[in-house]
Amino acid sequence: MSFDVASFRAAVTPDRPAVHWDGAWVTYGAMDRRAARLAGRLHAAGGERFDRIAILAHNHLAHLDLWLATAKAGVVYAPLNPRLSAPELQAIVAMLRPRLLLHAAAHAAAAAALAAPAVALEDYDAWLGDPPPAPDPYVAAEDPQMVLLTGGTTGLPKGAVLPYRQQAANAAATVLSWGLRDDDLAIQATPCFHAALNALTTPLYALGARVALPPRFEPGAYLRLADELGATLLFMVPTMFQMLADHPGFAASDLGSVRWAISGGAPCPLPLRDAFAARGVRFKQGYGLTEAGVNCFAIDLDVAARKPGSVGRPILGTRAVVRRPAGAPCAGDEVGELTLAGPHVFAGYFERPDATAEALRDGWLWTGDLARVDADGDLWLVGRRKEMFISGGENVFPAEVAAALDDHPDVAACAVTAVADPRWGEVGLAAVVRRPGANLDADAVRAFLKVRLAGYKVPKHVRFYAALPTSGAGKVLTRALRDAFEAERDAAAAPAEGGAPS
Repeated sequence: MSFDVASFRAAVTPDRPAVHWDGAWVTYGAMDRRAARLAGRLHAAGGERFDRIAILAHNHLAHLDLWLATAKAGVVYAPLNPRLSAPELQAIVAMLRPRLLLHAAAHAAAAAALAAPAVALEDYDAWLGDPPPAPDPYVAAEDPQMVLLTGGTTGLPKGAVLPYRQQAANAAATVLSWGLRDDDLAIQATPCFHAALNALTTPLYALGARVALPPRFEPGAYLRLADELGATLLFMVPTMFQMLADHPGFAASDLGSVRWAISGGAPCPLPLRDAFAARGVRFKQGYGLTEAGVNCFAIDLDVAARKPGSVGRPILGTRAVVRRPAGAPCAGDEVGELTLAGPHVFAGYFERPDATAEALRDGWLWTGDLARVDADGDLWLVGRRKEMFISGGENVFPAEVAAALDDHPDVAACAVTAVADPRWGEVGLAAVVRRPGANLDADAVRAFLKVRLAGYKVPKHVRFYAALPTSGAGKVLTRALRDAFEAERDAAAAPAEGGAPS
């Protein structure tokens, strides 16, 4: 079985537009030639099978070059998050030991401090040259194609190893289960250095459809590009959708070509869905994780409208079981941990057999996500197992509290996490961003939630922010919120200088 997607598409649709980059379309034939040049250059430079080739850049055509060149050179695509600090990047490079680092000019200083040979993307085309073709590496289904860093917010991220069979399975199942078409067009606005590249870009490329690749996400530019190119699918995280809805150009944008939008990374608030519905855009809720690369469920648009929080049913080839801690399946509507099995599940964590054994058990991936299955068989995500907290003996799911708070008309964004409490063990902390002009205080937030949730679920603490701290993937950094709250509480409890503690 051949996993050379670039050669396949160049043979079947060489002149069809593939990627819109830097104001112009690049055809499938041209993309194949770019990938072949990169593979030849890596081989000429002494690159060997399974060498990690890192790239430190926001969205850039070189990300796709490197992804497509993997099957031509046998190397492994290993993108790095340019938002990380220098010590974080140094630790990751020491772990991955890449043969080569490609980097954007903006990250030249960070690249210079890393222990890897580096090539600036501004010199990329000249560096490629016109090398002889690389010999066929004859990659196999279980050979590694990518090492993607997990989106953890504490400690050194783990490297999820994605083999070629995972890419093939994800592409085929997404095309069939989501009803993708070869005339579809999506804008890759989420960062290429995260697993979200696999949500639509890689399946659409395998299908022969079109992808636009802006270098960074900017809501006004995104809306103009969607109208200019006729985007048919929208994929982003809720924070990005909110930025679109809040942009002055949103009301005037056409969006008439959009078939549907899908939200990933976190549940999409109902008011935000309603804002897009008023523009004729229908929403689905997606679910995936780096280790299952990345699409796991599919839902019909009519079902999504009736059940806006559900992710639906497993995609083709995927099995999903919600389990109790000991492994037994949960009863109907009982909350448990979501486990997945299928060809799209990763091979394990890079050089982390302990973490691999914890995540992969008897052929099942334990996702760490809590879920339930309703009477119709549709799955609902409840939150992360590690984020659930116990307040006075009762389980509290932050995602449930945040979803209720999202319904407040004066709330632009929010997040809920746990903080220590001497009486209850743990209590909720709600971090809230007010809408412009809103006069919302903590008492009003709690009063709003008390009529929607059990009393023990209502956050004891409410803090207001101009913006919530987020990761490169757009996920709220709840640890940063907890740290800020604890620092504030410690400072308030500290005795005044020269005084005695009270």
